[in-house]
Amino acid sequence: MTNYIILVLCIIVIISYIFDISGRYSKIPGVILLIFLGIALQYIVKSIALEVPDLQPILPVIGTVGLILIVLDASLDLKLEGRKKGLIIRSVSSAFILFAVFCAALTFFLVDFSGYSLRAAMLNSIPLGIISSSVAISSAIHLKPDDKEFIIYESSFSDIFGIIFFDFILLSNGSLGQGIMDLGLKSIITIVVALITTLILAILLHKITYHVNYVIIMTSIVLLYVLAKLFHLPGLLLVLIFGMVLSNNHLLENNVVRKYVDFNKFRTDIKSFKTILTEFTFIVRSFFFIMFGFYAKVEGLFDPDNLLTGGAITLLILLIRFLFFRTVIRTKLLPLTFFAPRGLITILLSISIPSASRLPLINEEVITIVILFTIFIMMIGNMIPERKAVSEGESQPSG
Repeated sequence: MTNYIILVLCIIVIISYIFDISGRYSKIPGVILLIFLGIALQYIVKSIALEVPDLQPILPVIGTVGLILIVLDASLDLKLEGRKKGLIIRSVSSAFILFAVFCAALTFFLVDFSGYSLRAAMLNSIPLGIISSSVAISSAIHLKPDDKEFIIYESSFSDIFGIIFFDFILLSNGSLGQGIMDLGLKSIITIVVALITTLILAILLHKITYHVNYVIIMTSIVLLYVLAKLFHLPGLLLVLIFGMVLSNNHLLENNVVRKYVDFNKFRTDIKSFKTILTEFTFIVRSFFFIMFGFYAKVEGLFDPDNLLTGGAITLLILLIRFLFFRTVIRTKLLPLTFFAPRGLITILLSISIPSASRLPLINEEVITIVILFTIFIMMIGNMIPERKAVSEGESQPSG
């Protein structure tokens, strides 16, 4: 039995790798192929009546680790430069405003038209308002550099805002004003802790000469995230700051620091660390989405009510995004309007909602439908620039 399990795991990794490579050419996100692979495995297991241990309880564990690694990996690509100030402001404001407007709109509908309580409506709206960095970042490789960086910043901060406000609603017991003050204080504490731990871990990354060091750094980051969550601090913000400080180490380079840090070696260490991190992230992300597809309730995906609800939520996401890009930041509409996928973080927060606050209207199948719809739309957005380029090329007069 052991050999068969190892065989299946190896085959899954190889197939995931093929999906990842093929996605670079077909523009089909590897995530959606992984989900469908999980669904296919579900039917195969049922058809041959194979007994499989229930691994669903470890899905949130894999998802949390994957989220940490994905945000860390993405943050190592973020460069703070003067010329990017406008891009950063636009992307961060986009993440916050789009998240807030969507959650407010869906919460209003759930409270006024469906009669649910405000707290339950907000808890069920927040996960659907978050752009999935795990899906968006990995699919943004086809975009132009500025568009890619916009997606990285926007999706990363969307995750952070979503988790912070979800925890705020979930854990708040006092007044709104007191809750906001606590939230601000916790954010400041997190930034200070992040800078201190970043310094310590960066020194370890630079000074450790033992042959095992990158895994310890990654483990330390996961540990710090979990400790931050236990103290109800925005742990994802800590992860993002750590990665951004490492990726922007040139801002710390001066005559004093050079006496203690060999920046050439340090940058080589960071490059090697990112290589290991990217490959480990690929493994974790692959197994998460395959397991998600394996445990999906496929029958409910074809229910007309679920399809209508999921379609309406997807339409609301796109409409708000279109109007924001058109009227507020007045940037180009394509392909950024289509890059609003829901995914890993939506799943993680949805299964964290207490059973008493879960709404029948926003059930597991509806969430899965929204995830699939938004990923399909993102796939279309990925294809639009290429088609436009082709059509323009065809319209050019020959010689």
